Amino acid sequence: MRTLQEDFKDQPFTVLAFPCNQFGAQEPGTEAEILEFATSKYDANFPIFSKIDVNGSGACDLYQMLKAARPDEEGNTDIPWNFAKFLVDGNGEVVGRFSPQTAPEELTGVIAEAIQTD
Repeated sequence: MRTLQEDFKDQPFTVLAFPCNQFGAQEPGTEAEILEFATSKYDANFPIFSKIDVNGSGACDLYQMLKAARPDEEGNTDIPWNFAKFLVDGNGEVVGRFSPQTAPEELTGVIAEAIQTD
């Protein structure tokens, strides 16, 4: 994600990260520990928000909206694993949902297209 942020730094685009501990307890730390890990190990250069839930009755409002706007290819709304990605345009329209397995560099074209049409 760091590379996407660098590639589009002069465009109306920002990566936003929302840590979640609902998937195999991959984010057990405090918010400060998560931020330190992401910046020191992965050189994160984008906003990292407070830890949230993305599934279930405690899912934050943002993820409830994102999931309702863009179910996955099979019609499921729940997030299957960490690193699911959504692309939201400048008008707040959810224009894409991408699986956790989608590599960030695979999104370059769709991001460029969304920026051009926005």
